[in-house]
Amino acid sequence: MHKMNKIQMLEFSQKGDNRGHLVIVEGEQDISFDIKRVFYIYGSDPKVIRGQHANRESEFVLINVAGKSKIKVKDGVGNEAIYCLDRPHTGVYIPAMVWKDMYDFSEDSVLLVLASTHYDPGEYIRDYGEFVREVSK
Repeated sequence: MHKMNKIQMLEFSQKGDNRGHLVIVEGEQDISFDIKRVFYIYGSDPKVIRGQHANRESEFVLINVAGKSKIKVKDGVGNEAIYCLDRPHTGVYIPAMVWKDMYDFSEDSVLLVLASTHYDPGEYIRDYGEFVREVSK
């Protein structure tokens, strides 16, 4: 299956009452992998572009738990898509070997990232030309 076909918007069930809302995301149930790492991005200016890399091994689910942001994904062979994350019960699944840029952050944006692997700087591809060469092999 082509990498771009694996990228998908996810909608998580919401529970709640007059006290507020609750969204539960469980690894290997609501998302396809066991969660090994969690991090979040906040305080980014709307003009800042985060990410700008691909990962050789890691899969991700990105959820804007507050505010909004956009995610541009590229497969390195000419295909790209943009996802707007603006609801705290939706996310986007991104498989390994997909280039990702996160941008257009609202002032109140908190972008939660769930990853399938522990951090390993060696699995990051930070040069787009190198990424294109690797996916073209």
